[in-house]
Amino acid sequence: MYDYPLYRPPSESNSLIIQATLGCSHNKCSFCNMYKSKKFTIKSLEDIKNDINYFRQIYAHIKRIFLADGDALIIKAEELKEILTYIKKLFPECSRVTLYGFPKSILRKTPQELSDLKDLGLSMIYMGVESGNDEVLNDINKGVNSEDLIKAANRVKDANILLSVTVLAGIGGRERSKSHAAKTGEIISSMAPDYLGVLTLMVEKETTLYNKILNKEFELLNDKEILNEIKILIEHINVKGPVVFRCNHASNYISLRGSLPRDKEKLFNKINYYQDTNKLKQEEDRRL
Repeated sequence: MYDYPLYRPPSESNSLIIQATLGCSHNKCSFCNMYKSKKFTIKSLEDIKNDINYFRQIYAHIKRIFLADGDALIIKAEELKEILTYIKKLFPECSRVTLYGFPKSILRKTPQELSDLKDLGLSMIYMGVESGNDEVLNDINKGVNSEDLIKAANRVKDANILLSVTVLAGIGGRERSKSHAAKTGEIISSMAPDYLGVLTLMVEKETTLYNKILNKEFELLNDKEILNEIKILIEHINVKGPVVFRCNHASNYISLRGSLPRDKEKLFNKINYYQDTNKLKQEEDRRL
């Protein structure tokens, strides 16, 4: 039924996954090897509906559905509407449908189209930000700049769709660590997402970034430098809130969670504690 590898956000661990697309529409980020084995494909409406029919036959009760793979929002609005309508018909008990949205795919949708998708059950869009620093975004071949990211975020928020964004500690390397952290905090302030997830860079073989490290064109941060970067990031986030903050992915050296701006001081204190006591996760224990 599934075309592997299959990925989903950690918060979708209890969701039914329906593959509406295969792979990632961009698939050029220098640090990522998630979908390199796949050619990006938008599945036909018939195939998607057949998958929905299949899952309805084997699951009696589904509360959440995640539309995979890496950028289901690239599907034409009219087809997405048909998919959401069909989900609502076959899974009337489902209270939440979510998907990944590449920034360019968000911007290709009109405000009205996003509002229509919201009315048909699209609850939340996950968007990878990685960094607010334009030099870093260019280096990692993100395909968008900070202005594009802010526009995309605002379009999602204006449609009253929940927005969950992820940023990547360490992706600026040692050279751009402080500016990456500060600019990322600033872009989060401009977006004011509902959820913010901080992941920590893990280097994967057969990526452009891996080759840059081998050629000494990119210098990795150590664990305490990563924590300092996260501290700078939080310092530069100024939102009215609430923004649910999570830094508890398996890639992180420590687990942090809270709500911004309420828990800023608590987060600083916990980071300081781990920096002072050196009770950080060992490198071999980090996972994607």
